[in-house]
Amino acid sequence: MFNPSRDQVRSFFIESWRKYRAKEVQTPLEHMANDLILLHPEYHALLEDPEAVDKEFSPEGGQLNPFLHLSLHLAIEEQLSIDQPPGLRAAFEACQARRGDRHDALHDVLECLGETMFDAQRNNTPPDGEAYVSCVLRRAG
Repeated sequence: MFNPSRDQVRSFFIESWRKYRAKEVQTPLEHMANDLILLHPEYHALLEDPEAVDKEFSPEGGQLNPFLHLSLHLAIEEQLSIDQPPGLRAAFEACQARRGDRHDALHDVLECLGETMFDAQRNNTPPDGEAYVSCVLRRAG
């Protein structure tokens, strides 16, 4: 998926979860997505609803978009697998050691990724990889 639409991303997660539950063969990316979905039981019912593709999630109403959350998790897993930006994997490992829990550490990285993307959009610049890694290191204490 290089530049998927909102509906394609949502359909990917819904279909990945369906395949997992049906014990069907999954692609490596679907397997990775399902590992993340398993960390989020609060999303299971939503992902079992094919009409969730059209659901709106309002930040004003205090709603977190589960598809965005899972997408950020997936992006982080890919970044960690290739250590991109450089130093991210070591920063994550330090964060994980401090937190004592991989999922909690992933959420720390997710916060830093969100902050990095927000800054890039606000400043109309490319994401700053060094600032991203520095943020994760700060969270690692």
